[in-house]
Amino acid sequence: MNDALSIAQSLVRCPSVTPADAGALGVLEAILKEAGFETHRVTFGEPGTADIDNLYARIGTEAPHITFAGHTDVVPVGDESAWTHGAFSGEVKDGMLYGRGAVDMKGGIACSVAAVLDYLAAIGGKPKGSISFLITGDEEDISVNGTIKLLQWAAARGEKFDHCVLGEPSNVNEIGDTIKAGRRGSQSGTIIVDGVQGHVAYPHRASNPVPDIAAIIAAVSGDPLDNGTEHFQPSNLEFTSVDVGNPAWNVIPAQAQARFNIRYNDRHTRESLRALIEERVTRASGNRIKAHVVWEPSNSDAFLTQPGPFTDLVSAAIEEVTGRRPELNTGGGTSDARFITHYCPVLEFGLVGQTMHQIDERTPVADLEKLTRIYRGVLDRYFA
Repeated sequence: MNDALSIAQSLVRCPSVTPADAGALGVLEAILKEAGFETHRVTFGEPGTADIDNLYARIGTEAPHITFAGHTDVVPVGDESAWTHGAFSGEVKDGMLYGRGAVDMKGGIACSVAAVLDYLAAIGGKPKGSISFLITGDEEDISVNGTIKLLQWAAARGEKFDHCVLGEPSNVNEIGDTIKAGRRGSQSGTIIVDGVQGHVAYPHRASNPVPDIAAIIAAVSGDPLDNGTEHFQPSNLEFTSVDVGNPAWNVIPAQAQARFNIRYNDRHTRESLRALIEERVTRASGNRIKAHVVWEPSNSDAFLTQPGPFTDLVSAAIEEVTGRRPELNTGGGTSDARFITHYCPVLEFGLVGQTMHQIDERTPVADLEKLTRIYRGVLDRYFA
């Protein structure tokens, strides 16, 4: 069971919807132990959250040290009756592997494991440096008991990583078109405007927060946050709901709230971004409107792995297999790379993401084979 398809099928057949592991980490641990890896199963938790199992496995003790990261948890399947093939069947039909996680990202993990096993077999089982796997079961949900804590645990025991490949489905249309070299940050907040509740027939006795919050929304979102940077698209702020909690037709509400999310580039830090938004709210409020911003906790900072020898090495391995030079991209949502970047340079490269999180999530078996060859090429170059 050392080929990518067999490993991927075994993983997909584990119904590991966050926070359940459902045996997925055990599949990987057994394979890696047999290959000579030292493995550690580590469980993390904190009040108000589910305990999460994680796996760290390493072979070798010297530098350089490359780690392959990923997550075995998956999103819910939705309406399972709508699936052409069972959501956790791991069935192959017409050259496609079906199942939740086939793309995001059990397929990518399977390819990295298969590539490492193939590489170790070719060199006699001992790398010149070290190879490890950082695998979590908490990426698709709140991401507090997964990679972030696993990295802290590894650092506390003296683990040092030189580079990381995260097998998220980075490609847009076909294998080899995109490497994720960074991600924008994410920050959510709520603007709250306090008014004075009253009868609509006596507006002079009340203070209506609805037109006030409308004016603040226009002021906050009216001007761009920036025009983008060398490697990032412009930051964007999107209002996602406006609520006054008022079911009555004849009552002026006491308060209005507007929720928003910002995806921001490397021109900003969380602190500078919050200061910018609060300044816009203050300016729009003037001396009359009583408004303030409540910020949600965030662990999603913008980051970038600068183009250089590591991006060139991975790009060369991709080009050798696919014949195309990948674009270095920073678009899309967040990933665990935002945690890994604090420990070593990280690049995201995996399968094509078109069907991730969808009904009938699937990947071509041929793509699993290509990705395995690409990862093997990365290893050959890394330890050359």
